Amino acid sequence: MSIKIFDDEPAKKPPINIFAESGEPKTPAKPEPVLPAVSAETPVDISEPIVEKKNNSFFDDSHSLAKKLNEKTLNEVSNEVIDTINREFPLSVLRQPEDEDRKKVKERIGVLVTQSMRKRQLTPGVAYENSLTDEHTRRLMGFGFLDLLLPPARNDITEISIYSSGLVQVMKKGAVEFETIDVHPSPEEIERVLDRLLGVQNKTLNETNPTVRAKLPRTKHNPGGGRIQALHKCIAPPGQNAAITIRLFEGKPVRPEWILERFEMSPEMMDTLKQAMSRGKRILITGGTGTGKTTLLSAICNFLPQNWRIVKIEDPEELWIDRPTVQTIEVRPQALGTEVASYTLANGVDDAMRMTPNYLILGEVRDGIAALALFRAFMTGHAGACTLHADSPKEAVKRVAVLLSADAHVGRGDANQLFADSIDLHVQIRIRFKHKRRLVTSISAVHDELKGGEVWFDPLWEYDYAKSTPNREVWNKIADLKFEEDEDEEGE
Repeated sequence: MSIKIFDDEPAKKPPINIFAESGEPKTPAKPEPVLPAVSAETPVDISEPIVEKKNNSFFDDSHSLAKKLNEKTLNEVSNEVIDTINREFPLSVLRQPEDEDRKKVKERIGVLVTQSMRKRQLTPGVAYENSLTDEHTRRLMGFGFLDLLLPPARNDITEISIYSSGLVQVMKKGAVEFETIDVHPSPEEIERVLDRLLGVQNKTLNETNPTVRAKLPRTKHNPGGGRIQALHKCIAPPGQNAAITIRLFEGKPVRPEWILERFEMSPEMMDTLKQAMSRGKRILITGGTGTGKTTLLSAICNFLPQNWRIVKIEDPEELWIDRPTVQTIEVRPQALGTEVASYTLANGVDDAMRMTPNYLILGEVRDGIAALALFRAFMTGHAGACTLHADSPKEAVKRVAVLLSADAHVGRGDANQLFADSIDLHVQIRIRFKHKRRLVTSISAVHDELKGGEVWFDPLWEYDYAKSTPNREVWNKIADLKFEEDEDEEGE
């Protein structure tokens, strides 16, 4: 698949089904404007020798239109247009344009492009001039080449990866692997886009500060926003460019039926999670990177009682729970060069406990201090849920023990007991690349008593690897989820 660099502005479309295959946006052809006549004696300079492209990657030689003008001429036209727009429009409009501002600026850019061409006695064609207009609009008011991959141009992408070599790959919604696309930004373009992304957040990427975590701003077209991880070229060999990873968040609340439509689990398993959430069970969801832990957590939060007060702590905010009784606490790193203290996940948990929540959510356990704070909250009667990077239930226990030991100096035995005392239900997600699908591979109850010093899991559902096929996933039910009243009845 390839992305056309010279796309017209995409037409407005109805919301896209995230499960449907999404292709490139199709736009109606623009009407040919009336152009000044060119006499037979007037030289039309469209046959200048093509100079090897160095700084204008959006005029890639693979595009036939780009071959009509050489690099020198293109740079002259571009500089004239950009300089004029910067003089005529305030910086605030260019950095954060409204739709009406964007329309006005684009119209002005179109006029300037035509004027600049006619001044040089050039008539390369309306399609070519329109492509120049679109590109300069993206450069001046958007995120350059990234605008080709972000909503509203594309609504089927969850992750964008820009390698230091200049290679660009994307992960589509529902996919488990990246695919390479035909976009080739130059080092200058990547730097320009980074400046625009990071500048509004007062962050910089340089040799002194070679790694940056930032937010992708929320917009009308991208209401979910996203997160950015950038590495400076000094630590990202081969060193041509910065390396950038952008994770796009869902633009609307995740519904449980989405999970079922993707065949990630059975309806009966979802019902087990519904029972657990509605009764305030303490749930830990684990899986590797990109397995959909946060997506599943977002989905099952729909099962929390409507009148419950929910407090969630995130870094950055990603969970979307569509109800008014939700309070978000977002982590804040220490600002470079200042004495402003950071605000950590543990700080958020401590503050959340004083806000009388019915349900406490930690987006992801990343360190032992946060884990200790969360487990203490769970042990003092607070219900809640969280996610953790781990590939199996046993690995989850080991990971928690390592974090608690390294950051909070908690011994393994105590860490295991904390885990058993704090978690009621464990959910494991994995990517089965053979089927190219994310799957919930197990749901297990966690006993509050250790067995031989180890955490004891009681499987409720397990994925059947032997019987499953790409067209039919099979899970085996092992046991029912029990509640305290069920256990009391058994004791009687």
